[in-house]
Amino acid sequence: MHGFERLLSLWVLLCMAAGILLGRIAPGIARSLDGMTLDVNGAPVVSIPIAICLFFMMFPIMVKIDFAEVVAAGKSARPVLLTLFVNWCVKPFTMLAIASFFLGTVFLQLIGPEATDLVKLPFGLQLDVGAQYGAGTVVEQAGTRLLEIPLWRSYLAGCILLGIAPCTAMVLVWGDLARGNAGHTLVMVAINSLVMLVLYGVLGGWLLGVGRLPVPWQALLLSIGCYVALPLVAGFLSRKWIIAARGERWFRERFIRVLTPITITALLTTLVLLFSFKGDTIIESPLTILWIAVPLVVQTLLIFGLTYGLGRTLGLRYADAAPTALIGASNHFEVAIATAVMLFGLSSGAALATVVGVLIEVPLMLGLVRFCLRTKGWFERSAPRDEPG
Repeated sequence: MHGFERLLSLWVLLCMAAGILLGRIAPGIARSLDGMTLDVNGAPVVSIPIAICLFFMMFPIMVKIDFAEVVAAGKSARPVLLTLFVNWCVKPFTMLAIASFFLGTVFLQLIGPEATDLVKLPFGLQLDVGAQYGAGTVVEQAGTRLLEIPLWRSYLAGCILLGIAPCTAMVLVWGDLARGNAGHTLVMVAINSLVMLVLYGVLGGWLLGVGRLPVPWQALLLSIGCYVALPLVAGFLSRKWIIAARGERWFRERFIRVLTPITITALLTTLVLLFSFKGDTIIESPLTILWIAVPLVVQTLLIFGLTYGLGRTLGLRYADAAPTALIGASNHFEVAIATAVMLFGLSSGAALATVVGVLIEVPLMLGLVRFCLRTKGWFERSAPRDEPG
């Protein structure tokens, strides 16, 4: 497996290409798989094929977690406070600033200063045709009143939705691949999920300029249940039953060894699916994807670098600093997509921006995982951790 992992960047690129190719040569299959979703208020929240892949990504991680680590991690205040500070006091505002700079200034002429997007009116708002609301104008199309806004602002809205939605699922995969503290990562997944229910609507509504953003609590609970709770419960019970039946030595030396390749295999399968679902969008609008991707990549690298550096400055162990930085850098794109669709519409620029977040997330985070592993020596106080299989 180690040889396979060393070539992981190559496999990622091949899977991305394979996904785009699959979407082009078998668009019917890709559309059918993409349409298999669990929806909330008409917005896709959980992709069933992705949820299956994510289960097989997460289960090997969950089954390895000793819940004594989780209890100990919950008592360590510094990494928890650092994660909360970066996710809620820094990240939303840097996303707003970076995306505004690139989309509203650097790429504005390329996007088109006169280009507009038609989005839904904010919830509960009744305005006459021709009325101004923020940067938009109310228009009527096919009997429906919509808000016409500059296209770059629609992209900006999608970036903001990504910035206020810290990841609560895939970070367990990134933390595990980086040889981080799984207990700390799981604690932060739980805390971020709770904080999102409180701050998501207030902070998002303020940054978007729509007052209080409706909290997609159904989407949050559904995605957390499918992506986190299900593999967590399965992993906990499997660990308990297997150790009771075969002993801890057999569990660690035989069972874990068999499971280790499954996470990477499921991750690569997920990449093929994601890029097959959005292959047409990538082929038809490659420059649009690029304009949106640049601020998202810059934001991710900035937040990762800031958090990783602060972790080292604060004297955190590598096992805590790495997942803390990865948690800050990644986004809960399922909730961001669902919110963009509910708030602005499925065909809006905001929804497209959240989809771009999906496309860059996996390859970019894998690159940051590799960086963490190569810089592990920066954290001299890092506790050793046995590497799997």
